[in-house]
Amino acid sequence: MNKQTKFKLQSTQLIPLSFLAAILIGTVLLLLPVAKAGEGSASFTTAFFTSTTSICVTGLVVVDTFAYWSLFGKIVILILIQLGGLGIIAVTSILMLAIHKKFSLYQSIMLHDAFNLSSLRGLRRFLRAVFKGTIIVEMIGAFFYMTVFIPEFGALKGIWYSVFTAVSAFCNAGIDILGPNSLIDYNHNVVIMLTSMFLIIMGGLGYVVWFDFRRVMKEGRDKGFSFAKRMSRLGEHSKLVLVVTGILILFGSVSVFCMEYNNPDTIGKMSPGGKILNSVFQSVTFRTAGFASVSQQSLTDGTCAVGTLLMFIGGSPVGTAGGVKTITLFAVILNSVAFIRNRNENVVFGRKFTSELIHKATAIVSVSFFVTFFMLILLMITNNVSLVDGMYETFSATATVGLSRALTPCLNLVGRWIIIVSMFLGRIGPISMALFFNFSGSEKNKVKYAKGNFFVG
Repeated sequence: MNKQTKFKLQSTQLIPLSFLAAILIGTVLLLLPVAKAGEGSASFTTAFFTSTTSICVTGLVVVDTFAYWSLFGKIVILILIQLGGLGIIAVTSILMLAIHKKFSLYQSIMLHDAFNLSSLRGLRRFLRAVFKGTIIVEMIGAFFYMTVFIPEFGALKGIWYSVFTAVSAFCNAGIDILGPNSLIDYNHNVVIMLTSMFLIIMGGLGYVVWFDFRRVMKEGRDKGFSFAKRMSRLGEHSKLVLVVTGILILFGSVSVFCMEYNNPDTIGKMSPGGKILNSVFQSVTFRTAGFASVSQQSLTDGTCAVGTLLMFIGGSPVGTAGGVKTITLFAVILNSVAFIRNRNENVVFGRKFTSELIHKATAIVSVSFFVTFFMLILLMITNNVSLVDGMYETFSATATVGLSRALTPCLNLVGRWIIIVSMFLGRIGPISMALFFNFSGSEKNKVKYAKGNFFVG
């Protein structure tokens, strides 16, 4: 085993272990009597479930966060959300930068793997930009939330609720401390809805897109380019992320609007503007956010089917969102289209997807779907749930979304642990699989085999 392979194996193991360690530490803290509102302490399963859903930025909860946990418990949950959103290794590295420690080659490779980047160049600069950008965006979101929450709850509570909600929205966690109804009580409030969508989308676009956009804006300002000219100078990855994200949001919005238009329990009684606003919000939150502006158990089966698809896709690479990622699924679809059209290469925006990237994307989508389907079967065997509710729950868990049709608190002990495992695999699974399929290969690749007489289709 050469030195490079050793590094890769260690980083592949360390990333999941770091999340598990953080979950265990969070569990211990949430088990303390001071973490629970009222007398006594939380049960182990409740504490472990809450710690997992926080660090995995999922949002499924077995107890009402706003009522069950004390201020100390909520602070622990907020810290876990922020750690989970940025990534444990990234946060540790940021602290190292703060005390001016240098990265070793081993630490640099782990950071490269944690963010699934293509190069080690400029890693320190990238990490600083991630930290600064995250704080700035979350502060902007908190400020707009304050314009609503401070007049309603007072200064201290208003600021606390704003900060918590902003961090949760940006990290795509979907956990809130406003009450038992998520954002349903604010589904008519344009400021709350638009701010939440802004934070969710910014977290889901990915840091690579952020910094690429900042680059072209700066270059365009210096050279006097128009906005259209600046956008044309974006990298192919950023262009593709923006296009696919826009298509998915539009597809989800139109689907929800059409299928829920006359549903009196969701958007049926709203004004035309309210229907459009909440349809767009539901489309955005489907893709790993977890906030709800309408009753999820009242959604039609068709909307739930669209929702599970959007959950499975999730956000974009190198961001806070979950799912298999937009570009991953696009690569698989592009490869299928290329085969149907008898094309030798998979090309978009004049750039081709390498065969290694296509293989990696196919592996991620296949294994992620298998894991989700397997967890669905286990959940339905151990709990008396309908297919729609079960699919909604398991896709939400493995894609780290956090939406539920009021099923999570009703699950038995086995069901809750199935969801815990699903959330953990959903958070580290695609990352670990990506690292695994990044290996340069084994000695068996040197062996050439005769063509097999197989048939497909």
